[in-house]
Amino acid sequence: MVKFEATIKKFDKQGEKTGWTYIDIPATIANTLKPNNKKSFRVKGLLDSCPINALAILPMGEGNFILALNNDIRKALKKRKNEKLLVQLEEDKKGYILNEDFVCCLNEEPSALAFFNTLTNGHQNYFSKWIDSAKTIETKIKRIAQTINALQNKLDYGSMIRKQTSENKLLKGL
Repeated sequence: MVKFEATIKKFDKQGEKTGWTYIDIPATIANTLKPNNKKSFRVKGLLDSCPINALAILPMGEGNFILALNNDIRKALKKRKNEKLLVQLEEDKKGYILNEDFVCCLNEEPSALAFFNTLTNGHQNYFSKWIDSAKTIETKIKRIAQTINALQNKLDYGSMIRKQTSENKLLKGL
């Protein structure tokens, strides 16, 4: 496990990363975590006293990486941009495990499964994490159904969410 101090940063304009809150992981540290690797990989550990697991660090060029800090992590840390953070990381070889109920339903829909299998692991995980974030069983069931439907229509996660947002706006306008 590597330990270091990092400063919380936020992208102003950086393509798809615009507005992201993150920490830098210098090449020397990334190389200690996973030697000679230039691709995204998952880590686990502690950010201050907040445990994390199965989070991807993303390459930023020249061996440097970033770790995005989503809203849940930022709330748990109670820290903002420019504040210091004690970071303890190691490679998470276990990785992310897809929602079991989602996988069961997906296996019953061959066309949805076929499209799902064309997606990268990270893009597959978006669907499962969205399902896992449901606060009620009813919402979880609804999200599984929406995901299966989207996959049958060959929609990736972003396309599915944009379509749902567009449809919700139309319904509110009626």
